[in-house]
Amino acid sequence: MLTVPFENLDISLGNRIELDLPLLYEKIVTRRRGGFCYELNGLFAWLLCELGYDVVLLSARVFSSGSFNAEFDHLLLLVDTGEQLIADIGFGDSFIEPLGFTQIGRDTSGRSYRFIEADSNWILQQQQPLAAWQTQYKFTLRPRQLADFRPMCHYHQTSPHSGFTRKSICSLTLPDGRVSLSANQLIVTKTGQRHEQTIPDTTAYRVVLQKHFGVELDDEIDLTVLLYPKTAT
Repeated sequence: MLTVPFENLDISLGNRIELDLPLLYEKIVTRRRGGFCYELNGLFAWLLCELGYDVVLLSARVFSSGSFNAEFDHLLLLVDTGEQLIADIGFGDSFIEPLGFTQIGRDTSGRSYRFIEADSNWILQQQQPLAAWQTQYKFTLRPRQLADFRPMCHYHQTSPHSGFTRKSICSLTLPDGRVSLSANQLIVTKTGQRHEQTIPDTTAYRVVLQKHFGVELDDEIDLTVLLYPKTAT
């Protein structure tokens, strides 16, 4: 999470994302890009399996606008290391170490994370310092296959109701915070201090992508669509 960004740039650029492991490897490892949950956790599961871990893909329903989204809205991992741990490198700003079901996790901004069990589901909650716990998503331990996530992966690339089609995002965890490029806004949060900067044009956008995220896009690509979000229809 400190080296591979959470990003949806290909969606805004009209490049189709296929849940095929060699293609994900070529994009994330060879071309030094990032991705969203299906890509990041899908490829990370492959890595963990190659390292000898038992890994189960799980489906989660993200909590949004007072209700839970559809099944397969999010992909996360159950990893057996001698104990059952949840690993999730594809939810953007979240816990950074594998988290057990009875543990309290942290992120680099000082927020806390926990799982609670309710009606055969596990619920991830986040707590800001001195604030109430807030629900992030819920999931069961039913094993899934990567192919099961393809319809929702397609939805999030194409639907005007998906947040991924409305605005570009590139975000990376820092040792003491986070750096995000949301449309034409660069947001850097360190030790609780937030700073925002407007990116004026595509030339500056390219520089920011490379400097903060290590992402380099081909020169012939028009990046205008990344700077200015689409309006919902």
